[in-house]
Amino acid sequence: MTTTDIPPFQSMHSKEPAMNTAHNRRILLIDDMPAIHEDFHKILMPQTAERAALSAVEAALFGDEPKAAAATFELESAYQGQEGLAKVQAALQAGRPYALAFVDMRMPPGWDGVETIERLWQADERLQVVICTAFSDHSWDTVLARLDVRDRLLILKKPFDTIEVCQLANTLCAKWESTQQAAAQLSLLEEAVHERTAEITRTNEALQTEISERKHLQGQLVQSEKLASIGQLAAGVAHEINNPIGYIFSNFGTLERYLDQLFEMLAAYEGAGKPAAVGPDLEELEFLKEDIPVLMRESKQGIVRVRQIVQDLKDFSRVDSAQEWQWANLHQGIDSTLNVVASEIKYKADIVKEYGTIPDIECLPSQINQVVMNLVVNAAHAMGEQRGRITIRTGTGNEQVWLEVADNGSGIPPETLARIFEPFFTTKPIGQGTGLGLSVSYGIVHKHHGQIEVDSKVGQGTTFRVTLPMRRAVAVGEAQLVSA
Repeated sequence: MTTTDIPPFQSMHSKEPAMNTAHNRRILLIDDMPAIHEDFHKILMPQTAERAALSAVEAALFGDEPKAAAATFELESAYQGQEGLAKVQAALQAGRPYALAFVDMRMPPGWDGVETIERLWQADERLQVVICTAFSDHSWDTVLARLDVRDRLLILKKPFDTIEVCQLANTLCAKWESTQQAAAQLSLLEEAVHERTAEITRTNEALQTEISERKHLQGQLVQSEKLASIGQLAAGVAHEINNPIGYIFSNFGTLERYLDQLFEMLAAYEGAGKPAAVGPDLEELEFLKEDIPVLMRESKQGIVRVRQIVQDLKDFSRVDSAQEWQWANLHQGIDSTLNVVASEIKYKADIVKEYGTIPDIECLPSQINQVVMNLVVNAAHAMGEQRGRITIRTGTGNEQVWLEVADNGSGIPPETLARIFEPFFTTKPIGQGTGLGLSVSYGIVHKHHGQIEVDSKVGQGTTFRVTLPMRRAVAVGEAQLVSA
């Protein structure tokens, strides 16, 4: 049988299903005796044409069906171990490996059978091998000790029998095919496992992302609920305080008029002359005329201050207006927020305002106030034992308004700076911080289609810069609805 008569078969690295693997009956004989090669050719590659003719004659004479030709082998020869190795390497490179090799034990002057097999298996570990030996040079135990592989190695004792050679060739070629099919199935299984593992990994990553987003949303919800509670409290406090402040303020006005009238009468009385008996009492009234206006003025300033604080609380929480986009003055919101958090700041830092000329912006004012509050409070907490400075700057450019909160505190280390906007991340001790302030601020700025940036140097301070568009960025669907 020629090479072209052998159907193509699957490479050992192929990923096609095992059932598509064709038969591989390629055999290599490595022996230094030409007579041995002739014998193997007669046994494994008989004259198929003569047998076919004889079968046809028998069928014509006796009326039998022609017998199917027995499956034969493709046998190639090598006379030294080095030559055999070269043929195995070339066959592998061509994608047509040998299934079986018959190797003689003694092949002077080259490698012996054991060394030849070692080299062959280094090139092709799936090659099935039969040792042809008369046990004259090596014992079987010695051979196994060197090769240490029993499942791919059999022995054929010389002189050999024709049936035994045929049985070994058929069995070991079939075994090579089974091994090839198993390897193909294993490759498919490994690929399926790899794909499934990758899918599980992707699913797990998506799940972790969803969990993180849920935590973020939950944190924002908690913070929003807190702010809503603060807003409701501020509304109640404002209502309760405004009533007594109102009539106190009204009474102060009336009392001031009464005092003015009283002082006018005293002045007239003094101008008309006073009896000597009441002189000392009128002299004491001079002190009252000087002290009472001072007390009244200070009391009035205190009441005005309380009224302003209540108004700032209302402006900060915006409880008296719906949570809708509206035009607001950023400076007014900053000032209101500073009044609300004054107790957090006054013992730690001085506030320096460097306001620029900016227009009103379309925003959710209470949420922008929350961002300012978080940045200012964080700046105050960054101060050390020495009293610090917090500078608030504003400006405009490119249809945007920007706000900076800069401090000269301790600064943020690089490893922490990369995580400051993560939900629940905080460097404060347990119970002193939720880790939601900057995360919520980031979400608010993002909702306004703005940006929040940070620049920090350890030991020198931190600057947060918030950039907001002057006008609300309307979504496509909403814009169509408005235009309609």
